[in-house]
Amino acid sequence: MKPIVNRLTDAVEKRVRFNRTYNELRRMDRRTGWDLDMFPEDALKTAHAHVYGR
Repeated sequence: MKPIVNRLTDAVEKRVRFNRTYNELRRMDRRTGWDLDMFPEDALKTAHAHVYGR
């Protein structure tokens, strides 16, 4: 039973990290995005790669 709880906890923690990262990237100013070579339109892909790996 413990491994199931650990897997669920891990999945929830990753989802929370994904949501936080995605929201921060979406709110990023376009000029900041240009400086970092990132754009708000790429937030979904970037957040997913950051949290779950490529």
